[in-house]
Amino acid sequence: MQISSVGASQAMAKTPAWFVQAVQQQAVGLPGHYAAQLLWQRGIRDPEKLAGFLHPQFYQPTSPFEFGQEMQWAVGRLQQARNQDEVVAIWGDFDADGITATAVLWDGLGQFFSQGDRLIYYIPNRLIESHGLSPQGLDRLAAQGCQLVVTCDTGSTNLAEIRYAQTLGMDVIVTDHHTLPSERPAVTAIINPRYLLPTHPLAHLSGVAIAYKLVEALYQTWPEVPQQSLTHLLDLVAIGLIADLVQLTGDCRYLAQQGIEQLQQHLINHEAGVKPARPGIARLLELCKKSGDRPTDISFGLGPRINAVSRIQGDAHFCVELLTSRDEQRCQQLAEETELANMRRKALQREVTYQVKDRLSQLDLSTTSVIVLVDTQWPVGILGLVAGQIAQEYGRPTILLNADSLDLDLVTPSSITEGRSQSSALARGSARSVNQIDLYQLVQDQAHLLHSFGGHPFAAGLSLPVANLPLFTEAVNRQLRQQNCGITSPASANQADLVVTVAELGKTLFRELKLLEPCGMGNPVPKLLMQNCWFERAWHRNSQDWQGRKVQYIKTEFVLRDDSTSICFPGVWWGHYKEELPSGRCDVVVELDFNTYENRRRGQTPHYEVRLLEVLPASNAALLSEIPQPADWLVDWREDLKPTTPDTDVLLMTQCPTNWAELQAWFRRAVQEGQRLAIAYPSPSLVAPTQIWQQLIGIAKYLSRTGGSATLSQLHEKLGIGDRPLQLGFQALHLLGFAVTHSDQGFRVEYQAKVDLTSVEMQLTEVVQQFLGVVQEEQFRRQYFYQVSLSTLQAVAHQTILLQAHRSPQPQLTE
Repeated sequence: MQISSVGASQAMAKTPAWFVQAVQQQAVGLPGHYAAQLLWQRGIRDPEKLAGFLHPQFYQPTSPFEFGQEMQWAVGRLQQARNQDEVVAIWGDFDADGITATAVLWDGLGQFFSQGDRLIYYIPNRLIESHGLSPQGLDRLAAQGCQLVVTCDTGSTNLAEIRYAQTLGMDVIVTDHHTLPSERPAVTAIINPRYLLPTHPLAHLSGVAIAYKLVEALYQTWPEVPQQSLTHLLDLVAIGLIADLVQLTGDCRYLAQQGIEQLQQHLINHEAGVKPARPGIARLLELCKKSGDRPTDISFGLGPRINAVSRIQGDAHFCVELLTSRDEQRCQQLAEETELANMRRKALQREVTYQVKDRLSQLDLSTTSVIVLVDTQWPVGILGLVAGQIAQEYGRPTILLNADSLDLDLVTPSSITEGRSQSSALARGSARSVNQIDLYQLVQDQAHLLHSFGGHPFAAGLSLPVANLPLFTEAVNRQLRQQNCGITSPASANQADLVVTVAELGKTLFRELKLLEPCGMGNPVPKLLMQNCWFERAWHRNSQDWQGRKVQYIKTEFVLRDDSTSICFPGVWWGHYKEELPSGRCDVVVELDFNTYENRRRGQTPHYEVRLLEVLPASNAALLSEIPQPADWLVDWREDLKPTTPDTDVLLMTQCPTNWAELQAWFRRAVQEGQRLAIAYPSPSLVAPTQIWQQLIGIAKYLSRTGGSATLSQLHEKLGIGDRPLQLGFQALHLLGFAVTHSDQGFRVEYQAKVDLTSVEMQLTEVVQQFLGVVQEEQFRRQYFYQVSLSTLQAVAHQTILLQAHRSPQPQLTE
């Protein structure tokens, strides 16, 4: 990534003084320069609209009747249902936007219809049903006497299902924000902002916000009926809006601002002993250690947890109860069930991401415009998350599919022409886009190959016959190439907004940046470029879950320093080890953040910190020109069919490391000896730790019985573990009665005497658990070092050699 500090400085210089003054009037007590620069850069330049953008109390929200006749028809039909005591069903969706939209209608319509009697709701099961209406679900509603269905976050394109509902005697009101059909569906009303102009303040509403606007119209029509204030729904609206990643402009921004203000009260009340209005949300915030006062508390906390339930369990029906129930004990139970689902989701997502990257390492990405992969084992529920991660990292639209249990090796172009494929079988999954590529149109153009499809320009779900997969993959790749859409590194979009120093970090800067919140599409979190700085006191550790158990996900903590001040500033780098931090001066791109949760519990002030996004070579690094560049001498042969006996000028690293020190030693050796270094270790074998423990016992019994020996390298190779777990294994063997000794020939094992296991049970259990834990950690590290990108390896190699360059001259590398 190339970031120019000159560009940021010029942007600051171009910000007019009158605009800075206008911002200062709205940011009382703050310098206003940072906020003014950001607002000006992002095209927010109208001083008359500035107050409404920065402060929701000055924004004039748009009337729900801006949806015109459709809203009036919807209100009229609901009035008829109320007058005639009809049963009304809410048809929701299983993602966070759909769940919160269902909760908004459940609470909102619940002011006009008796909940559970005249008002019911239905949410499809993600794992066995798709988005939208279905005949099976409509049959169930009809059996309960339903006469009116109100959809939320779905339904616009369910033309056949809508007609089927009518044959069952049910009218349909659609509230949705997804793609419209070519003709208006035959519904009582359809409230969808896609009928509005793109510049309309309601144009970007998500499903939950549209549901709120329908309830708002009812409140305005019958103000004497509701017993609860309309504003009590705003926290739900904020969760759905931010979790759905819609553009936060106009009423979207206003509703999110208002909702976040309400959301933060839940945890405050909960900790103060005051019964929160929504105990389920309060408990979720507690579990994810968030306060509810930041948009990131939703996008990184509440949203993923709500989504996790359907991704893992399929049925997310209880999430509506979690969000709306006032029963604290019941909500605590449901919140903890949600947390467990999220933990499982994290593990599955990490596993599938690893498998996808392994598959991608075998493809020629230079000829791949759209990534399309299918597997029989990938859980459908998490494919959207992994596709989004892969799309961002590889800079290409990504489509990941599950094809049940078919033999995908048989699905080839030749097998299709010969009629050998199972054409009736379907592959289904998720697609995510990147770089402003309209994924919806890209896939929709291949409608003749699809079974079903729906979504947004940047996210979609689809299914297609397995037999059509090769044709589909070829077609979407050809079409994107013809569009001349640049497939670029995702880092190229990671531009810095401001250039700051360590001295500028802290409360004042944070308060100015917070003026732009909530951030999202069209208004991203500000990225800060810091130049010529360095890291100190770095250490890494595994994260922990809500029960204090270690989670296999690394974060590195550090302090950042530069020449602007003698004070250091704390930071965190998620998913990275401390050895990846450079040892000398560098440039970094960060986000300024804080989390009040732990500090408020301890009675301390908020803890401000930076979140590290990227490390770059120092701007004043002219001395680097004489340092051998890793691109010239570091090659990646992982999973590549290279000869096992390469040329003599190539060092071959065939053992997957478990720490950066091992790699750095190889880096230094390669440069010192003037040779290229080939990273050529294979994919690690992930045998279950308990199985490795049984293998070790088996080896001990064999050596004891035969009187033989085994070298350290033989034990490493046979068990696939390093010195630390092997040492713990020897301790456990000792407790079982085995004596392990070492000589020039290697390790010998002798069984001394039968041990009374009851006397050592607790100690043995503890040592074996330590052994299993260390093996698992080692496997996690090997997985990491197998899939770590070449660019990261080159960056660490560069810093390693740079540090060595300060100590001794470097030899020239041979080609």
